[in-house]
Amino acid sequence: MYRLVRRGEVRINKKRAKPESRLAVGDKVRIPPLVMEQPGTLPKPSPGLINALQEAVLFEDADLLVLNKPAGLAVHLGSGIRLGLIEAVRQIQPEWGEAELAHRLDRDTSGVLVICKNMNALVELQAQFKAKTVCKRYHALVQGNWPAELLEIDAPLQRVLAGSGERFVRVSKEGKPSKTSFAVLERFSAVTLLEARPQTGRTHQIRVHCQYAGYPILGDEKYAQNSGKVAKNPQAEAKYLCLHAAEITFKRPGSGAPLTVQAPRDRTFAAQVARIRKKLSNSD
Repeated sequence: MYRLVRRGEVRINKKRAKPESRLAVGDKVRIPPLVMEQPGTLPKPSPGLINALQEAVLFEDADLLVLNKPAGLAVHLGSGIRLGLIEAVRQIQPEWGEAELAHRLDRDTSGVLVICKNMNALVELQAQFKAKTVCKRYHALVQGNWPAELLEIDAPLQRVLAGSGERFVRVSKEGKPSKTSFAVLERFSAVTLLEARPQTGRTHQIRVHCQYAGYPILGDEKYAQNSGKVAKNPQAEAKYLCLHAAEITFKRPGSGAPLTVQAPRDRTFAAQVARIRKKLSNSD
């Protein structure tokens, strides 16, 4: 049930319920139909996936498991995906019970991902995310020469369902407040390597803010097509989304001690940076 609430699928009086919502007499609660997976029906994680997850461990204690998620791996099942990262972790470590994602990463985004081993840790971390005290830093390769003075994008984001059934996010006055800070890490003749620090946690926030500014992320098939401000350079094209969650800082559940975890760049991302550095190095 907690997972359903976090995904926004539970409604109270036709409004989306939140984990902290409280019921009153007369409230009407809508819970979506549930299709329960029978024990043993989930696919088993392959030896290759098990090995990849074991090699991806960045930090672990009694409450948390922090991984460097590979690009291309969905964090949970759904939309035709029968086995996500969290389902694989639960099968590999059944003694943890219901391990849960503290946050999410897009399937094609690589980098640091926090998993809570127990509900107390999850509740504490969720409170930190709500209070906006969790700091996350991303690295992104974007098309074009990002302006040095463009340090922040403050543009509300709205989730939209297209006529084709595809879900996407766009900048809209009717959207939720969304803010991202940016800093240039390295420049090339047709590409910029950025650090992005989201101040809010909206779906596809960094991707849409980059597209809105006119400098879409390389390899972003969903949003790069809608930006016409930057001429495409064939040498700067990418087969994969060039977005990597490089670092996260938060307080450890229980002790409250600050913890910073950094994730080395995914192989595909690192290879793309090296290729572009070689082909498009800017001598300025």
